[in-house]
Formats: sequence, C-alpha cells, structure tokens
Amino acid sequence: MKILVINSGSSSLKFQVIDSDTEQVLVRGVCERIGIDGRFTYKPHGGVAVSAAPVAMENHTQAVNVLMEALVDEKNGIIRDFSEIDVIGHRLVHGGEKFTGSVVITDQVIEAMTECNDLAPLHNPANLVGVDACRKLMPDTLMVGVFDTAFNQTMEPKAFLYGLPYRYYEKYKIRRYGFHGISHKYVSRRAAEFMGQDIRRVKTIVCHLGNGASISAVRFGKVVDNSMGFTPLEGLVMGTRSGDVDPGALEFLARKENLDFKQIMAILNQESGVLGISRNLSSDFRELKNAEIKYNDKAALAREIFAYKVAKYVGSYAAAMNGVDNIVFTAGVGENDSDMRQEICGYLEFLGITIDEVKNRDQGEAVRISTGTSRVNVLVVRTNEELEIAREAAAMAESLKGV
Repeated sequence: MKILVINSGSSSLKFQVIDSDTEQVLVRGVCERIGIDGRFTYKPHGGVAVSAAPVAMENHTQAVNVLMEALVDEKNGIIRDFSEIDVIGHRLVHGGEKFTGSVVITDQVIEAMTECNDLAPLHNPANLVGVDACRKLMPDTLMVGVFDTAFNQTMEPKAFLYGLPYRYYEKYKIRRYGFHGISHKYVSRRAAEFMGQDIRRVKTIVCHLGNGASISAVRFGKVVDNSMGFTPLEGLVMGTRSGDVDPGALEFLARKENLDFKQIMAILNQESGVLGISRNLSSDFRELKNAEIKYNDKAALAREIFAYKVAKYVGSYAAAMNGVDNIVFTAGVGENDSDMRQEICGYLEFLGITIDEVKNRDQGEAVRISTGTSRVNVLVVRTNEELEIAREAAAMAESLKGV
C-alpha cells in the first residue's frame, strides 16, 4: 500500500509517501509559510530535491493541492493518479482521554477531537485544518488519525493526576497526558528489536531530546510515565519552554512585573528554556555548544542545566519502573550531540552505566554506545514518526478488509 503521511502545523504541512510493504519513503517534502509567501520542497526517492518559492498557498487546502499535483507530476511524480494513494495517515496531537489508539477519521472523530481543542489550542486546530483539506480533495480515501497522546494513555492515575482537588479532573480532565508518544513508541520498540529483546520483557527509558523534549518510562511495552504534562510545557527545560516551574514563582513574577496570565504563558513558552537561560543567545543547542567552546558562561550553563534535568528524570524513571534495561537517546539533540549524551550519562554511573567514547561518536540508524560491561544498554536510535504513522495507518486498513 502507498500511505500518504501528513503532519499539519499552523503554517506548515510536512508529508511523506511510504510504501508500507517495503517501508521505503517514495517521496518527502514540506509546504511552509502557508498563508504568507508559500514555500514548497519536494524530494522523490533517488531524485533531486525540488524547491520553489513563492507558491500560491493561501490555506491548507491549497497546500494539499500543491503536494498532490507534485505527486502526479510527469517529471518528478511518483504516482499516475490520486487513486494510487491507499490511505492517508494524519499526525494528531491531542486526543485527551477519548482516544487510546489510532482511529479511522470520521465526522464523529472530528467532533470529539474538536472538543479537545482547549487542551492543545496551538496544535489541534492546525491538525484538523490538514484533515479537512485532505477530505475535500480526496473524499473517498481512507484516513487514519494517529494521536501523539495515545501511547501515553497506559499511565496509571498515580502517575497522571496532579495534587489538585479531584473535582477538577472530573470536570475538566486536568491531568498529565504526555506527548511525543508516536516517537516514544517507535523508538522503544526499535531499541528492543535492535538488541534482540522482547519488548514485553524490557524496561526502557526513551529520551526524546530536541527543541521540544520529553522522557518516557516504557515498562514491558507500555508507558508508565512521561515528563510532559497537561500541555507540552511541563517537564524538561527545552529550547524556548521553561519546563517545571513552581507556580508560586509565576504569581510572584506576575505581581512584580504587572503581567497577566497570557503574558506569563508567552514567557514560559517562547522566552524561556535554554534561550532564556543563555540571555537570548539561542534556542539551538548547536549554537550554544559553539558559544560554550568560546567560553560563553551562560551558554555553558544552559547546556549544563539541560543535562542535569534529563539525568534527574532518567533516575526517577528507573525508580518508577524498579530498574531499567535500555536508555535510548533520540531526536535532534539526542541523536547528534555526543557531548550532551556523555554529560547526561556521567550522572548515571550509579546505574552501572559506562559509555564507549568511540561508539558514542558513531552515526547510524541505531547504535549501542555503552560498553560490553555496562549493566544498562545505552543506545542512540533515529526516530521515525512518519514510519510509525504509516504502520498504524496500514494496520488499520488491513483490519478493515474483512469488515
């Protein structure tokens, strides 16, 4: 089957077409700056990337139209007509408690997801715009929604409830949901496969470290805990997000600076994290690393705080699962910053971890960077959310064949 994977943001639309039989990416691309000055990039397998700007993309429907025309283009296209796309898999961010797995997108699903918009006001509406655009252009094509929160729905109340009056959970479902679930699912299973393990018998901590960062504890294939919470703001210090902060400090800041809550949230989401700690130098860990080499003390501090927070969460999750077999680094920082991995693992020697400094510099789809004597396997696994979405979409399509 040919699966079109769509990841729709507020002003962008990333896509891939994947052959589910071979899991080969037939084409990948992105529509950017939708509604501004449209930019389009398209790269077929084995071909040359095609980039164009500006492109008429006033809305997501036009963006989908642009990508579909590219798919059937005589020179660079990979299909003859749209009927060759068997399924469209959509990345959907927040399903609340309504969705614990992938679903066929129907009017009822869209209505239920719309009810979750308050939980992810920046993400869910954008996701739904992408869904609506595809439905208009390909109304007869099966569409499957894959939720970023679904994999985390195996968390127990002791992990997901806050210390707030229980009535607020009952009335508004205020709880920890966890995010990056698509990545955590793919990486935890790929790590077990790489190590020749049965996912149902291992305890894995996945460190998804990028501009947005989260850590999950996956015990026997099911999530025990995830560092992100009611929103993706909780947990680690990130690129521009603060992570964990005492609410009392926010009330204090609001009084001292005469700020309303909207302004406070803007600071927490857009001005904090390593960007804020480094005095607005950068939210890019690569730029911070270069600045640290040049003896910029705030860049060094930002990276040090990040490593420390990651190690604290890893240690707590080892306790939550009463042990750990695999610690896996993934995403932009996790996959590419060997110095950061080394620093994080330096805090974890009490777990019996030893890192092979040579292997830690290796690049690959999956690499074990711990020594043969390390009591815990430490790996780097390249995440592949699009492939995970394609797998979910293909499995859903197969399950419907006999219905």
